[in-house]
Amino acid sequence: MNWPDIILILLAVNLGDIITGPTLCHASQKRQKSECQVRNGWADCSHLRLKEIPPNLPWNITGLDVSHNRLVELPPASLATYPGLVHLDVGFNSLTKLEDSLCLTLGLLRTLTVQHNEVHWLKEKDLSNCTNLTELNLAGNRLKLHGDPFAALQSLTLLDVSKNDLKTANLGTRLQLPSLVTLILSSNSISTFKKDDFYFLSNSSSLRVLHLSNLTTLAKFEPDCLKPIASIYELVMNGSKLGPSLTSKLCTELSGTAIRSLSLQKTQLVTLDNTTFKGLGKTHLTTLDLSHNSIAKIGDGSFQWLSMLEVLSLEQNNLKRLTKNTFNGLRYLTRLNLNMALVKSRTSSYPIIDDFSFQPLGALESLSMEKTAFRNISVLTFAGLMSLRQLYLSGTSCMSLKIITNQTFVSLAGSPLLMLKLTSTAISRLDPGAFSSLGNLTTLLLGNNSISQTLTGKEFQGLGQLQEIYLSNGNQKLILSPMSFVHVPALRTLMLGRALTSTLYMNTSPFKPLSNLTILDLSNNNIANIKIDLLDGLENLKVLKFQHNNLARLWKSANPGGPVLFLRGLRSLVALEMDFNGLDEIPDEALHGLTNLQELSLSGNILNQLRDSVFNDLRSLRVLRLQKNLITSVRKEVFGTALANLSQLVMEKNPFDCTCESILWFVAWLNGTNASVPGLRDEYVCNTPQAYYNRSIMEFDRLSCLDMTPFQALYVLTSTAVLTLMVTSLLVRFQGWRIQFYWNVLINRTLGLSDASSGEGREFNYDAYVIHAAKDKTWVERSLLPLEAEQGYTFYLQDRDAVPGDSQLESIVENMRRSRKILFVVTETLLEDSMCRQFMAHHALHQVIEDSRDSVVLVFLEDVQDYRLSRCLLLRRGMLRPHCLLNWPLQRERVPAFHQRLRIALGTTNRVQL
Repeated sequence: MNWPDIILILLAVNLGDIITGPTLCHASQKRQKSECQVRNGWADCSHLRLKEIPPNLPWNITGLDVSHNRLVELPPASLATYPGLVHLDVGFNSLTKLEDSLCLTLGLLRTLTVQHNEVHWLKEKDLSNCTNLTELNLAGNRLKLHGDPFAALQSLTLLDVSKNDLKTANLGTRLQLPSLVTLILSSNSISTFKKDDFYFLSNSSSLRVLHLSNLTTLAKFEPDCLKPIASIYELVMNGSKLGPSLTSKLCTELSGTAIRSLSLQKTQLVTLDNTTFKGLGKTHLTTLDLSHNSIAKIGDGSFQWLSMLEVLSLEQNNLKRLTKNTFNGLRYLTRLNLNMALVKSRTSSYPIIDDFSFQPLGALESLSMEKTAFRNISVLTFAGLMSLRQLYLSGTSCMSLKIITNQTFVSLAGSPLLMLKLTSTAISRLDPGAFSSLGNLTTLLLGNNSISQTLTGKEFQGLGQLQEIYLSNGNQKLILSPMSFVHVPALRTLMLGRALTSTLYMNTSPFKPLSNLTILDLSNNNIANIKIDLLDGLENLKVLKFQHNNLARLWKSANPGGPVLFLRGLRSLVALEMDFNGLDEIPDEALHGLTNLQELSLSGNILNQLRDSVFNDLRSLRVLRLQKNLITSVRKEVFGTALANLSQLVMEKNPFDCTCESILWFVAWLNGTNASVPGLRDEYVCNTPQAYYNRSIMEFDRLSCLDMTPFQALYVLTSTAVLTLMVTSLLVRFQGWRIQFYWNVLINRTLGLSDASSGEGREFNYDAYVIHAAKDKTWVERSLLPLEAEQGYTFYLQDRDAVPGDSQLESIVENMRRSRKILFVVTETLLEDSMCRQFMAHHALHQVIEDSRDSVVLVFLEDVQDYRLSRCLLLRRGMLRPHCLLNWPLQRERVPAFHQRLRIALGTTNRVQL
């Protein structure tokens, strides 16, 4: 090669670095963390290119992940700062050894992960101090065991030594690991399991799980090689090259063990015969996985030894035929997986399922045959499945499923089938009574088919218990009629998305019989015209999917007859999806009454101006989607209620008008909300005015709106003045007397002033002028007059002290003036006394208001409402001081206290005290 060629090559290399270098570097930096992340006591320091343990983490962390770094050693001193470590992950580094003082430094360590390093020699002293360790992962190293390195691990429950190129399963020479539960020996170079390989686990009675997957060199099981670990429950040998012969030998070695689950995926099993699992006859195996094995033939009686089996997987095999003897002996099987187990190739014929093939499976509850292929379904194909509850036939290729007749599933008439999955099975028609044999069915999945017909209702005859029907997607061409669902009144979920070809504009709604319906999907049907009562009667509907239709005209104000308010009455609705319907307006009452609505989606429409009250009833809203509309203004009058309790708002890609009138309140809400607003910084962009064009609405300057402050202040000032004037006028008109009364009281209490005629210096002949009804005379004599003898009080009683021959009215006026107090004995009878109401009460009120004296005492013998007191005596409780209002007690022991309060009321001065 000459120099010009070399120079050209170097230039090309350098140019490539210039072109690709920055991009790759940028991408790497974008993914790369810059520092450790500490959360809930766990420090994540992975993928940081560290060469040593970070020294500046919180001292009290309990977990540390330093995997995927560049550590070449793990000195215990670097971890001494974190004595509380319980979990340590140093996987995917370049460690060559484990220090024997590591567990001394970390006395609380329980799990240690050292996978994918370069640990080579592992000596007994390296783990001698790790007696508290419960999980140890040494996968992906180059282990060479020296002595018994695991002997000290008395508490270990999981040991992973996979991918270490070990030649033997023997990990020790003496008994050890008494607490071990799971041992993983997968992906090693073991060719033979010798008799004494598992001797070191003879005392490990807790061992339950053994992984021996991907042992590609395995060739032999020596007799009794698994005897020391007879307590295992689960054995996983996926990917190991066993073949029929070695599988049979393995089953022989498992005889007499406690095995419950055996996984043999991808073990090159191509055929099964009546000897393959013979060795498992003395076990209680309950789960067997034979998937991904290309099994072409299952001989009669192959499973006869597995009488306790409950779960069998034959997924992804190449079976050609199932006979009535294929599953003999599986009387306790509850789940059978035949997904892709029967497959038709271009050159082969359809596999065959003989009549009564499933008859031995009387306990089977779940049968999965998805993406299988078989010739036909006869009237006896599923005979004998007396316990079947779930049948999965999704993606099945079978000519019998093109048209479902009343004979297709007649073989399941005796089964308590609850769920039938027939999605993607190329069904073209449902005949009357197609599922009439399945009276217990609750879920029917018919989506992604090519059904083309009018649903008259007879298709679902006999399905009175059906709760869910899925008819969505695929090439469905369904036409509904008023009777379509009359035979399924218990229906709760009805999915008709992308399935209808005709209008729903009909006199009687097809959904009228479905009063229990909670989920209805009518999306992607190009529905353009419906009647207002389409959803009437669906009081329990919670989810309505109506997106991708053409409902714009229905909500237009110019629609003939007005907007069609088809959501009326759906008070239980929780989620409503109306995306991509061409809506350009929403009527005022379209969403009224939806007080329980939590999720509303109106994205992809052409909404612009929304009426102020459109969202007023959406007080429970949590999620609102309005992206890709033409909304320019987000005002509080419109969105205040809808956004009040929101947890997520999706409103990007609208042409926002970034002005004070349109966006100020919205920006303030965004700055103060705790709701999730995806894409806020990048997708919420101003369209107008020019100053903010193509800028984030979060850049809107709210201070620019302060110029409106003087006008707002003037508005507030004038409004306050008008309201104050109105309130004052109303108070003077209706409460003037009260204001005058309290004004006098205030003046007297403040200044101590009084009218000359009410001075305290004049003589009083009586302590109180007593006003009572004739009916209450007995109470006055028993409870009031004794105070004259006992306490020296002098009371004036009209019927006792009036001078015969004097004018009654003049006597009342004169003696009231000569009495220090005016005492009313208030009862309903008194309130009906015309003399008291027309004269005495007026004079007493004159004493209270005009003379500004607290000269009236009210003694209530009955509970009298204040409005009655005001109407009859022109007095109110609020006009008198509290000590002038007394209530006669019903309890005798409280009478002395009443007398004490009465003496205080009678003894107080009439002048208002400061």
